Amino acid sequence: MIRFFTGLLTGLLSVLLLGQPLLAQTPPIAPSTRNALPRRAIAPPTVVPTTIDRPNNRPSNQTKLAAPERRGVWLTNIDSDVLFKAAPLKAAIDTLADLNFNTLYPVVWNFGYTFYPSVVAQRATGFRQAPGLDRDMLAELIPQAHAKKLLVIPWFEFGFMAPETSDLALNHPDWLTNTRSGETVWLEGGEPRVWLNPFLPEVQDFITDLVMETVAGYDIDGIQFDDHFGLPNTFGYDDTTIALYRQEHAGNVPPSNPENPEWIQWRADKITDFTTRLVRAIKAQKPKVIFSLSPNPYDFAYQSSLQDWRTWQQKGLLDELIIQVYVSSLDSFQSHLRRPEVQAAARQIPVSIGVLSGLRGKKVPFDRIQRQVHAVRQAGLSGVSFFFYETLWNVAHESKRDRQAAFRHLFPSPSIGIRSTIAQ
Repeated sequence: MIRFFTGLLTGLLSVLLLGQPLLAQTPPIAPSTRNALPRRAIAPPTVVPTTIDRPNNRPSNQTKLAAPERRGVWLTNIDSDVLFKAAPLKAAIDTLADLNFNTLYPVVWNFGYTFYPSVVAQRATGFRQAPGLDRDMLAELIPQAHAKKLLVIPWFEFGFMAPETSDLALNHPDWLTNTRSGETVWLEGGEPRVWLNPFLPEVQDFITDLVMETVAGYDIDGIQFDDHFGLPNTFGYDDTTIALYRQEHAGNVPPSNPENPEWIQWRADKITDFTTRLVRAIKAQKPKVIFSLSPNPYDFAYQSSLQDWRTWQQKGLLDELIIQVYVSSLDSFQSHLRRPEVQAAARQIPVSIGVLSGLRGKKVPFDRIQRQVHAVRQAGLSGVSFFFYETLWNVAHESKRDRQAAFRHLFPSPSIGIRSTIAQ
């Protein structure tokens, strides 16, 4: 999934990898990473806040109202069978509801495949959904979750990214962007990935159609992208993007330095333009569907991934922001919560924090989770979401019984009315 910070020691960030998937019979999956490598800071652009036009003169969701605490969890296809078998899925929903969670983020787009039947994906990949799947996971999950008053916000994890050997990449090599040296492969935790060109109309249409198919076809409460809904700053040197840049720069080619501030801003602005069109399409179809984003902290998101989420929030594009803060140091964790762009966003929209509950190869003690949740509450933010389901209590230092009892103490009462705030 998401690239992430796992701790700060003398200013350095460590990179953690998940292990091999638990189930060989599940769809094509591989070790997931949430890694982030620090780079030299690049000053973000100065933005004049604007808001998108909303259908039927509906007000923007930019005035933050009192709302229940967000208590979310990401349901993955990595190191977990929760989405791929009916019994584990039902058990997870029942347990999460019983422990007063209120939001599920099930992965639906990963490794170049969907985890629900998709006509759009079939046109692009030849597969209606990920190989090995024979049921509509979303159609099964949504009514069960809603019956327990849980929000369901499908998570398009891979965004513009795909494995190098995926059917999507092999079928559409013309959709890929590249570095200045012509390289299309980007390593994420040692795994070869490629990037769909976010500046290409065909790619924008594909992502839009994929999202709109889900919005129109299911009773979802929102959709979510994460840090992969951007582009590593070394990419964008493909012929199409260069031609577009030259058209807007009197024939001049892009700077050779991928971290050139103007070149960073130009590409980030193009991704912002596409995000604006996508959000407008979603709101025209279902105005109350949440557009959720789970990015890295802003400086890294902007300078390294061309993801200018501060501007997206200021333009009224985001209904929910869940910032990944996967650090072990409490001081470092709290410093991220105090960032001015975080506090500014929290005055306008619900801002929650992504908390690492563990990885298969890195168990996180519950006392750290508890301290971080308390820090979020003390900072006045909207809530938390945990990465990922299995490490809440199935993969942990403590016993499953003790871990669930600790979560019950952390969330002693339901967060009432969570679905009524956005009912269609």
